[in-house]
Amino acid sequence: MPLPRKSLISLSQTPYYHCVSRCVRRAFLCGKDKHTGQSYEHRRQWVEDRLLFLGTVFAIDICAYAVMSNHTHVVLHVDRQAACQWSTEQVLERWHRLHKGTVLTNRYLNLTERKAMSTAETEAVKSTAEIYRSRLYDISWFMRLLNEFIARQANKEDNCTGRFWEGRFKSQALLDEAALAACMAYVDLNPVRAGLATTPQGSCHTSIKKRIRAVRQNQQPQELFAFTEAGQPAAFSALPFHLKDYLALVNLTCKQFLHNKSSLAASSTPILKKTRLSQAQWHWLVEGIEQQFGTRISLDLVHRKLNNRMLDAV
Repeated sequence: MPLPRKSLISLSQTPYYHCVSRCVRRAFLCGKDKHTGQSYEHRRQWVEDRLLFLGTVFAIDICAYAVMSNHTHVVLHVDRQAACQWSTEQVLERWHRLHKGTVLTNRYLNLTERKAMSTAETEAVKSTAEIYRSRLYDISWFMRLLNEFIARQANKEDNCTGRFWEGRFKSQALLDEAALAACMAYVDLNPVRAGLATTPQGSCHTSIKKRIRAVRQNQQPQELFAFTEAGQPAAFSALPFHLKDYLALVNLTCKQFLHNKSSLAASSTPILKKTRLSQAQWHWLVEGIEQQFGTRISLDLVHRKLNNRMLDAV
């Protein structure tokens, strides 16, 4: 029996989560239907555009994503602290980018009408804003507003009704830096693993392609959660790796997938050294993100599973 979402997502344990949504139709989310010859490739852009838009509204950062033919991957970072610092007006403005709001919330955002509101009406607006605030750092609401939007678009295009996605998205809590790095690499290299690309930069509709384009101009894409840079203040929220180290890790992992080898002659990257995993162990970890792990991934769990594999081999 599936566990309730609230038991799978605990911000006190980690703000990082890997979410996967799968399509239930034979016609696929994207790609080309071999039976009818109809192409759905344009839907990849629907997903990417909607995903990046939601990242500008929610207090949820997009670390990595990949839009595949019948499913999507996203690695998300929940910034609850940022949401709690928004004013009532900021919360309402963000929510109104997604929904119409109520009569009172719309009146509150009109400065002229706000002055004429009673104390009771103002308090009602603030109470409503707190509900909106909690939703704006809620992964379930984020995924709901991503998937429902795409489902409506697809149903309209297909001239049909009914379920487009599986009942619930799958989520995995990434409990430490090793789990985060491995899962991001797994997501960014999904097209390579699927045989759709031979390089990270050739992987369309992925975060890694967007990051590589930006780095060529010595930038980081504003739509994605930034990597740590030298000189950043300690309070600055960013991924716990340097961009160049992550790109080196992705390139190493890409070579492992392409050559079907768990160990290569190339030297380990700084992130890999920090995990204290061999290249063979790293390959096993990234390749088995979904198959080997359930709702939680951590370096401690990786070592336990590796030890069990050694015992099984004996």
